Amino acid sequence: MTLFATKSIAVLRAEAEVESERSLKRTLGPLHLTALGVGAIIGAGIFVLTGVAAALYAGPAVPLSMVLAGIACGFAGLCYAEMASAVPVAGSAYTYSYATLGELVAWIIGWDLILEYAMGAATVGVGWSATFVSFVNLFGIEIPPRLTSPPFVFCTATQVQQAVAGCGVAGWHATGAIVNLPAVCIILAITTILVIGIRESAGFNSFIVIVKIGVLIVFVVAGLWYVQRANWRPFIPPNTGTFGEFGWSGVLRGAGLIFFAYIGFDAVSTAAQEAKHPQRDMPVGILGSLAICTLLYCLVSLVLTGLVSYKELNVPSPVIMVVSRVVQLAWFRPVITLGAVLGLGSTILVMLLGQSRVFYSMSRDGLLGAWAGKVHPRFRTPYLSSIYTGIAVAVFTGLFPIQILGQLVNIGTLLAFVLVCGGVWVLRRKRPELERPFRTPLVPLVPILGIVSCLGLMLTLPFDTWIRLLVWLLIGFTIYFGYGRKHSKVV
Repeated sequence: MTLFATKSIAVLRAEAEVESERSLKRTLGPLHLTALGVGAIIGAGIFVLTGVAAALYAGPAVPLSMVLAGIACGFAGLCYAEMASAVPVAGSAYTYSYATLGELVAWIIGWDLILEYAMGAATVGVGWSATFVSFVNLFGIEIPPRLTSPPFVFCTATQVQQAVAGCGVAGWHATGAIVNLPAVCIILAITTILVIGIRESAGFNSFIVIVKIGVLIVFVVAGLWYVQRANWRPFIPPNTGTFGEFGWSGVLRGAGLIFFAYIGFDAVSTAAQEAKHPQRDMPVGILGSLAICTLLYCLVSLVLTGLVSYKELNVPSPVIMVVSRVVQLAWFRPVITLGAVLGLGSTILVMLLGQSRVFYSMSRDGLLGAWAGKVHPRFRTPYLSSIYTGIAVAVFTGLFPIQILGQLVNIGTLLAFVLVCGGVWVLRRKRPELERPFRTPLVPLVPILGIVSCLGLMLTLPFDTWIRLLVWLLIGFTIYFGYGRKHSKVV
């Protein structure tokens, strides 16, 4: 067996269609899949990153950053849609890479996706905890700080120079807290939902998505009445002289930041094997969720920068801050806080769903142990991978600060996008006769644009992010050459 052996697409399709005790239950339609995408995308991004991008980079022009980021994601989304329709199997970019670029590349991206989804869920779990504490505070309920913070924090030299509270010396410090209990509880609760069944999980997610979209629409409609147009002038503030602050360079840097708010649409493709009609419905779910979220992102950011000056939006919860500042919208604070709690919850659900399905796919191919591929006889879900993932993520969520967790997420996602775009191009050349219910337009231009835009964003990431990726991949190579390659089912 060579390191770059590919798995036959015909075999992949046949395995997905065979009913057995290890097969997943096909229960999802186009609305469920679109809701999964919206549930993953609309979370920390719209409730946090919009304010940061406006205050530090783009000013009132942050909707332009949203559009540019949406276009960059659109290139990858079009490629994901073709792959999902041609290879309608659980596993997302891992499976697509296996069918086009070979086993070693598939292992790399699968191992990378594990990092993305697990740490993504952990990061959002910490954000959910802070939002939940704010919500219960509205009702006079106080949770002791020792139960809502990680026991350790990491302080950078910059934070020490800026005299950030709790950062007297650079490095790791004990906080006196025991565990971030709300974060642990939400991870374990959602893990339970995922074990019970994909239909129940998707139904729960769809309900949350409807609620949070409704909340954001009310915010936009109500906020428009109190917009101060002076806050939009100048729409693109002049460059201050610091690289990337305002001007068109700021809009572009804002797009780089906002790009990560779109992470999650790729998680739709992990549920391909549980879709009723994947060839037809997967493209609808992927591209539909991207379109809906781009529109909402633009509207919310436009109203946000119109209600208060963009200079004041560099806060952890800009939307909640704005409705607190505008007297006429004070009634809306409990509603928007509840929307944020639900929104972040649905993001965690889709991340944990994606993680367990990648484990399932890698186990099915023999690259991981059989435990990861075990399907519950009643619920027809990969219950062991869901449980083990949930426990591991709960530990990270309860013990580590959000800045450490968040740094582990982004580079893996961009690498997945690059490989999927490359896979579409390769598959068009190697298998032009393959049935493709959805075809990416303008190949190879669209895949090339996707590769270039994603590689460009990867190059903007800090050097230490690349180091952490390298360490994670070295661990993965050890497992692959020690176990996976010997047990691979590819002939």
